[in-house]
Amino acid sequence: MKRRDFFKASGAAAAGVAAAGFATPAIAQGVQQWKMVTAWPKNLPGPGVAAQMLADRITALSGGKLEVTLYAAGELVPGRGVFDAVSEGTAELYHAVPAYWGSKSKGILLFGSQPFGLRADEQVGWLTHGGGQALYDEMYGRFNLKPFLCGNSGPQWAGWFRDEIKSVEDLKGLRFRTTGLASEMCAKLGMAVQAMGGRDMFQAMQSGALDAGEFIGPWTDSALGFYQIAQNYYWPGVGEPSSAEECAVNKEAFDALEPSLQQAVEAACKSLYNDVWTEYTTKHALALEQLVAEKGVQVKMLPEDVIVAMGNAAGEVMTELREDSDALVKQIVESFLAYRASISSYMVYADNGQMNARALDYKY
Repeated sequence: MKRRDFFKASGAAAAGVAAAGFATPAIAQGVQQWKMVTAWPKNLPGPGVAAQMLADRITALSGGKLEVTLYAAGELVPGRGVFDAVSEGTAELYHAVPAYWGSKSKGILLFGSQPFGLRADEQVGWLTHGGGQALYDEMYGRFNLKPFLCGNSGPQWAGWFRDEIKSVEDLKGLRFRTTGLASEMCAKLGMAVQAMGGRDMFQAMQSGALDAGEFIGPWTDSALGFYQIAQNYYWPGVGEPSSAEECAVNKEAFDALEPSLQQAVEAACKSLYNDVWTEYTTKHALALEQLVAEKGVQVKMLPEDVIVAMGNAAGEVMTELREDSDALVKQIVESFLAYRASISSYMVYADNGQMNARALDYKY
């Protein structure tokens, strides 16, 4: 080889090594791999779909610096184990609902849903403008978590019942699936309440271990096939006028992020709230039409005396929470009740007024 050609070849090789040595570490150093564990089967219509949307949105808004990989319930940890897994650092974040964590603190339950409580827009209003987020942060901080709301199912349904409900007496002894504070309300009416996932609820109703149960609403419920077992589909779901979905991040992992990535996680959660809520609402409406027209489902309203009895039972639950021995739980309850009172008095004229006007008999 000529001396001139040798230096050309050596220079090209050196440049290639330098380029490879520069590019590869830059990519590796700029990306963090995060694990998201969820309480749902993968791509379950509603919450499973929303969880994947959140993982993808965090990845996108971070500019690819946070690559979030989703693990469905049972893939890395059980669905009801995601809270502890993220608290302990087994995974960086989870997607679930606050209604599942009452054993940690009853105060947590208010951040997801409350019997006769807040609607989806009111729930995020409480957290954003009514002081709820600071209390949410303080409660979850006890467990090394940073929480965000990231979606909402909207109004849930009273549930699927094999037999008709004609009076409060029909509820006594009824083996019923529900969660959160709704379970305490139902227990006060003599119902035998059980908490379980949607698929387990289907199996329990199929075997006869459950008489009835509620999960979410028409879109998700039809995918799980509850109509195959029970044809009476009752409304309104006063136990959960809305049900917020949440993302909780391991606090140490969140605090270690640079500010722009913290903002990306927060923005992903907040921007997803309306997308998830409106998708539920739209697809619930379509699914209900199909359930009635194609599956023979009978849509029925709970008798008024049953609704009143549930309201009285819910009032007892709130009274007990106001007397909780944990000062933070008391703060959360008082904040929620104050916001509920304020927003309820306004909604008589606002949203309630509009919906009542829409229901009048006129041509449109």
